[in-house]
Amino acid sequence: MKHATGTLAFIARFVVIGLAAAFVISLLWPGVGNRLRSRLGITHMPAAAVTTNQAAMTPAPMGASGPVSYADAVAKAAPAVVNIYANKLVTARAMQMYSDPVLRRLFGGVPTGPSYQKREQSLGSGVIVNNQGYVLTNNHVIANADDIQVLLYDGRVAKAHVVGADDETDLAVLKIDAANLPVIQTADEKHVRTGDVVLAIGNPFGLTQTVTMGIVSAVGRQLSSTSPEDFVQTDAAINIGNSGGALINTNGELVGINTILIGRQANAEGIGFAIPVDTAKRVLEQLIETGHVIRGWLGADYGFVPVAADSGLPSAARGAQVTDVYPGSPAAQAGIQARDILLSIGSQDITDPADLRRREAALKPGSKVKISGLRNGAPFSAEVTLAQRPAMTPTAE
Repeated sequence: MKHATGTLAFIARFVVIGLAAAFVISLLWPGVGNRLRSRLGITHMPAAAVTTNQAAMTPAPMGASGPVSYADAVAKAAPAVVNIYANKLVTARAMQMYSDPVLRRLFGGVPTGPSYQKREQSLGSGVIVNNQGYVLTNNHVIANADDIQVLLYDGRVAKAHVVGADDETDLAVLKIDAANLPVIQTADEKHVRTGDVVLAIGNPFGLTQTVTMGIVSAVGRQLSSTSPEDFVQTDAAINIGNSGGALINTNGELVGINTILIGRQANAEGIGFAIPVDTAKRVLEQLIETGHVIRGWLGADYGFVPVAADSGLPSAARGAQVTDVYPGSPAAQAGIQARDILLSIGSQDITDPADLRRREAALKPGSKVKISGLRNGAPFSAEVTLAQRPAMTPTAE
């Protein structure tokens, strides 16, 4: 036992002495190790190469292709987004509330004293669309305002006047007089896809420029069965004051004008809507040129083409079925009837009711167009002279 212990102690001393000697040699002659390895035919991989090789062998995490920051997109678009403060005088009257909670809930209160005027301010956002000072915003932001102030990104304040407004799309165009205005770049609406990352820039609750992020939840959303306009749906947070602000893509290009939020009072979360950029540009051009938007109108309401449940066909076939015809309208004068199935307008096929509403609205009032379809299963056609779409379409009788 003592002999074995002595042998191990002897070996340990020589190992320690050998390591110490190697350390001293490496300090005095740093390249001796590499020369010795080369003579013996031993290759050496640097530590950095080992790390690189290991990194190459390690699979990339899923979904790691996106940018880690959208700051460049925001920096590109944000200077063209403005804050809007619209002031108006409203008539109010003092109210004496009922002491009984039931009566208070039913009737609120009783007016007391003379009426008086007070000034109210609505908050909103806008987007500078050209260097001539035209600003796109929502109509409900500036409606009935007698004084509109625009706060620019660089801190300047400019007085604005209304060029024109369109209730149908809830868009309005303002004009400001200022030099060296930043202008937002616009995207091609055809390239906006469900799932694209988008950023909303605006003035929520008067906090000035704020950015929220989400995705495009859907495109081509119809919010009214009679309106020809559709919307981009997004889950990017839109709050009071964001109306009229910019919805941009990750390149900093405008894809929509934020306009509507379905809030938690409707048990909804993450459902907002923006006016598509192509619609906004079309309305902008008409408002600048004429002060209002002119749309074509056939004078009928439409629904999806019904398909029998046992037919084996899709639940909604191509085309649009006429559900109502307005008395005296172009459709009525051309002999179009309820339950007619419309399949084409001019040379273009009709995909669905929303497609037909968009196509008729794009035509000029006074123009003639051929409508083709089926009546009681038999083909028919009619020539219709379009009228101008009324501002508020009444309910068909």
